Amino acid sequence: MLTTFTVDALFAGKPKPLGPRGAPSSIVKSPVNTLTVNIDGTNEDVQANKKLHGGPEKVLHQFAPINYLTLAKHFPDGAFEKGSIGENISVEGMDDSTVFIGDIWQFGEVELQVSAPRAPCSKISQRFEIKNLDRFVGERGITGWYYRVLKTGVIHVGDSVTLLKRQENSVNVHTLMQCTHLKTDKALAAELASLAVLDDEWRTKCEKVASR
Repeated sequence: MLTTFTVDALFAGKPKPLGPRGAPSSIVKSPVNTLTVNIDGTNEDVQANKKLHGGPEKVLHQFAPINYLTLAKHFPDGAFEKGSIGENISVEGMDDSTVFIGDIWQFGEVELQVSAPRAPCSKISQRFEIKNLDRFVGERGITGWYYRVLKTGVIHVGDSVTLLKRQENSVNVHTLMQCTHLKTDKALAAELASLAVLDDEWRTKCEKVASR
């Protein structure tokens, strides 16, 4: 299996006040040429809420550029552009329906494994000042995904991105996110809950949908 893309853009940011309460958030990021990737974070990007973002299971967030076309179509007044939803990595050709939980990807010298979808939160709506935008991206299954780090190093804009391994029994990010967000397909949720590639958080989410 050899699927190769290219890193189009990288983004990093630091916590700043956001929303009516001024809660700290790093969703507003700026373009950078490199990301120095460690086992539990990067030198350039600082997460504000360590419970929801960051840590060894959520070191990097990737969002598919094509999803911005969907957002712009439904919310034409939104200021959507690459990096604006808070992602660290942008790669044309990779999206929520073609990336699977457990996938191992090589970004230049760095090896990353897809750990989970990004669970949409109110910061997305606050960032763009669009009510229920977080609900929309969840229902559409276009939230992007998180990586854990298997091999540390530096990612550069322009680096090649290669799929090294895909688990035999897995699910794409889109299906998992939509299943847990819409909560309508109990049979699918039960099937997904049995997958070994899911972490405890997402297994529990699937089990709750299946038992509704």
